[in-house]
Amino acid sequence: MGTLLLIRHGRTPANVQGILAGRSVGVELDQVGIDSATALGQRVKVLDVAHVVVSPLERTVQTGELVFANGVQMTKEAGLLECDYGTWQGRSLAELSLEPEWKIVQDRPDEMVFPQGESMQAMSDRAIKTIRDWDMRLSQEHGDSVIWAAVSHGDIIKAICADALGISLRNFQRLLVDPASVSVIHYGESGVSVSKLNDTGESWISKLGEKSVAPTLGGQSGKEQE
Repeated sequence: MGTLLLIRHGRTPANVQGILAGRSVGVELDQVGIDSATALGQRVKVLDVAHVVVSPLERTVQTGELVFANGVQMTKEAGLLECDYGTWQGRSLAELSLEPEWKIVQDRPDEMVFPQGESMQAMSDRAIKTIRDWDMRLSQEHGDSVIWAAVSHGDIIKAICADALGISLRNFQRLLVDPASVSVIHYGESGVSVSKLNDTGESWISKLGEKSVAPTLGGQSGKEQE
């Protein structure tokens, strides 16, 4: 089976403003997001990546095109689309943290169903199935040593990584996923292994001195902590 580079889209203005963008259209990368995606592309260009699947939203497609500017075949995949946050979409995280359901999101995410939206369990199930189906397909086409990539969103990536690590969805909020980060998952007949999680190049070193923050809905913002 194959090796997956699981990439979160680069930073957007919504990340900086603390807005839960969800499936909103027209959300593109800011300059930091463009620069970090380009830098990631320089790090991974030595790899022979067979295929890239991306969430259809603008920010993920843009990230995929910047990271894999050498023309790797790319497919838009609805199974990697951001969670449907329903009426929570477009609202600020600060405002949402006052909602009674916020504690469910943080402490019991496997029980959360967003108002007029998707449950986090359904989000996790479809994302994991999508990734495993693509890995099987590309392994059959290119062999078990295939390297491929998927570009998606914070909660989607946390769910996929939690599955690979054997962590329940209830505890997936313990994982941090930064914009333009890459996690590496190896799928095999004997099991799954994770060799890299939330890698952001050298920038993680400078962040060690910053105020620590808990993982949050949608993933980390990518802005410096005050």
